[in-house]
Amino acid sequence: MLQRSHHDMPDEALMQAYAAGDSAAFDLLYARHEAALLRFVRRLLGTRLAAQADEVFQDTWMRIIGARASFDAGRAGWRTWAFTIAHNLAMDRLRTSGREQSLDQAAPEGDDPLDWLQEALDLAHPPADDLAHWRAAGRQLLHCLDALPDAQRAAFLLHHEDGASVEDLAARLGLGFETAKSRLRYALAKLRGCMQHYLTPNGAAR
Repeated sequence: MLQRSHHDMPDEALMQAYAAGDSAAFDLLYARHEAALLRFVRRLLGTRLAAQADEVFQDTWMRIIGARASFDAGRAGWRTWAFTIAHNLAMDRLRTSGREQSLDQAAPEGDDPLDWLQEALDLAHPPADDLAHWRAAGRQLLHCLDALPDAQRAAFLLHHEDGASVEDLAARLGLGFETAKSRLRYALAKLRGCMQHYLTPNGAAR
């Protein structure tokens, strides 16, 4: 059982404790971030490479474990560091894999596109009688996300999944500020255009 003190420790302190040999600290880190990292990897790879998401997710944690001694909390927070590792591994997979999968593939279990739509586009919780409509909209958003260029999808996900600011995006992706800003702006514009039917009063009316 984890010591109670572990639960009060920030991620950075847990990582440092793990590097010093405290395996329980790693267990808590994994429990805190397992779902968010897996969701991020799945969405970044898209339905084309959905079958490889678990492998990239596991590779991310193996990379985190392997780099435990070199983690420097003074350079980046643990979550930023971990999501950057996941981003780099997923982008490597996108660059090297030629496998294609159908865009009709369902979203992974536990990855509710309704929740994704509300969070990503800042929509209020829909009335109960509109749930079917908004679930369809959520599925459409996943299709729209798949259609983005990989670099724009990565910028959008780092911003919305990990909360990265434009400055963070620029630093983490090795881009100039204006380039990072434009990449995010183009991604948002394409997504909103693709989702136009669901974001207009006529489209949303039932």
